[in-house]
Amino acid sequence: MKPHSLADLDAFLSVARHRNFRRAARDRGVSASTLSQAVRDLEEAIGIRLLHRTTRSVTPTEAGQRLIDSLSPAMDAVTQALDGLNDYRNSTFGTLRLNVPSIVARAILPDLLAPFLTSHPGIRLDVEDNNALVDIFAAGFDAGVRYEEALAQDMVAIPIGPRVQRYVLAASPAHIAQHGLPQHPTDLLSRPCLRHRFHDAGPLAWEFERQGEVLKLHPEGPLVSSNTPLLLRAALDGLGWIYTFEDLLADHFAAGTLVPALRDWSLSFSGPFLYYSSRRHVPGPLRALVDWLRRIS
Repeated sequence: MKPHSLADLDAFLSVARHRNFRRAARDRGVSASTLSQAVRDLEEAIGIRLLHRTTRSVTPTEAGQRLIDSLSPAMDAVTQALDGLNDYRNSTFGTLRLNVPSIVARAILPDLLAPFLTSHPGIRLDVEDNNALVDIFAAGFDAGVRYEEALAQDMVAIPIGPRVQRYVLAASPAHIAQHGLPQHPTDLLSRPCLRHRFHDAGPLAWEFERQGEVLKLHPEGPLVSSNTPLLLRAALDGLGWIYTFEDLLADHFAAGTLVPALRDWSLSFSGPFLYYSSRRHVPGPLRALVDWLRRIS
């Protein structure tokens, strides 16, 4: 027996139910000749005539009626199964997996989570805090959050959180009392500094900017780590200067446990973006987040 397609079987059922090729074709939005060819292909594949055709009517043969009786429940089940996928396409129910940098998890998402999840009670967020530049789709995430320089050009990017952020240099009062305040970024080359690095790269250069002048420095110090809380604790303990997101240091500035320096050299940059593939069908929970972010922006 030759192989036959599900489309041919569906075409046969449609003609058999309408008892007319033209009415079935109008219902399916195709030509009558297309349906006629599909039925002929099916009959040729199985080697049995399924429909009696005259100029006035179309009726199933005995074999055709037996096939109708057997196929109809199965095809109805297939239709219901496909219709059921609409719940996933349009629904605001389900799990949304996000991969985000630690700064976003600590300083941006907390203010967004409660309003979003309260307005979408059927969504469950699964958030991974990861500073490495991983392939989020290969890792099974629906979307990620990254800064502009790390975004691929073929991604859809939606602003999330503050649109401007900046790095600020800081140290503890005890450290400043011992080593003094730097007057220029290059002073840091002779001061103990606490360096951050990504998991898949070396220590990041410290970039400063003032009135169009840009400096990139690689200061040395007692600690290099990819763990921001560890670097922050070291700064609070007086081990050196830290240069990181102002959002992470604001509470310590207010409490006086850290003191900012070289404010006029602080580097400003655009805030993060939620990104996802433009080549993918957008799941309902992700579409809900995207629409919500656009409404509040």
